[in-house]
Amino acid sequence: MDKKDLKPTLLDGKKGDLAPGLSRRSFFMAAGAAGVGGAASLLKPTQAQAQSTDWTQPGNNNHVIDLQNAGSFPDGAVGIDFYGHCALKITSPGGATVMFDPWRDDPSGAWGLWFKQKFPETVADITMSTHTHFDHDAIDRPVSTMVLDRMVGTFEFADLKITGFADKHACVAPGWYQWTDALAEFGVNACPPNNVGHMDMVTYVIETGGIRTLIWGDNRPDPGPGFWDAIGQVDVLTLPVDGSQHILSYDQGNAIIDRLKPKVVIPTHYLSETTTYTLSTLQPADEWVKGQKSYQMLDSASLQLDAASVTGMDREFLYFGHNAQTS
Repeated sequence: MDKKDLKPTLLDGKKGDLAPGLSRRSFFMAAGAAGVGGAASLLKPTQAQAQSTDWTQPGNNNHVIDLQNAGSFPDGAVGIDFYGHCALKITSPGGATVMFDPWRDDPSGAWGLWFKQKFPETVADITMSTHTHFDHDAIDRPVSTMVLDRMVGTFEFADLKITGFADKHACVAPGWYQWTDALAEFGVNACPPNNVGHMDMVTYVIETGGIRTLIWGDNRPDPGPGFWDAIGQVDVLTLPVDGSQHILSYDQGNAIIDRLKPKVVIPTHYLSETTTYTLSTLQPADEWVKGQKSYQMLDSASLQLDAASVTGMDREFLYFGHNAQTS
């Protein structure tokens, strides 16, 4: 929504007043830093209604019904399509698709313009989000039959098994831009145990085609008790490290890799010329990638991985760079 389109809220034909001393601009700034719910508490109590728009999506669930009724599924490669930032679509050998962390610009405007276009209305059977920050939670954009937002526990469908592990967002910015300071300015805690709710995280392990993929999201570098044992062996690891070290520092990212020893590492949460503006303060991940013992600069936004070839890899970096799906 463009800022110039903002209009007074009307409830029962009356103008919705903001709390005394609170401008509309400061309300949206508070919404961006403290979470919309936190800023909304500054308003006078009023009755509000929400209307889902999911019913307007094109298509239907025929593909899900076909998968549901399938008696068996083929062996084969796992597909990974990169949509920029942390957005990835995984396709199982049987054709089931899962989209993770579709992005959008901050609706409050407080964090500026990050993305060059709206997230594409790509088709996926399942859409999932790791947490409620704007650059991970545009779950209305993919055309999907199922939305499993911040799911904890195990979900099995077709030839997919997805397990969600609850943890916490990184709460201390390791890079030059101290974005976590904004939360303190609005009187909320970024770090556990009393962190504000939007700093809660879920990481996901996806098992399909004989490959276990860990979607790290913006998870903290030092997860809580039992996390590492619960995750177990990892074949493919996505990790949010960029040149500005916005979420994880190079050292933190390397330490996680040394701990998990994945076969493949896919960098995420970095500046892509295809999708992301420099106003995000992010930078490309080239420096970090090129400092690794083995890496490949991919020439497209799509990747096919089969269990046999992955088994022979050892912490191989597969970097999408500025390649990203746009439809």
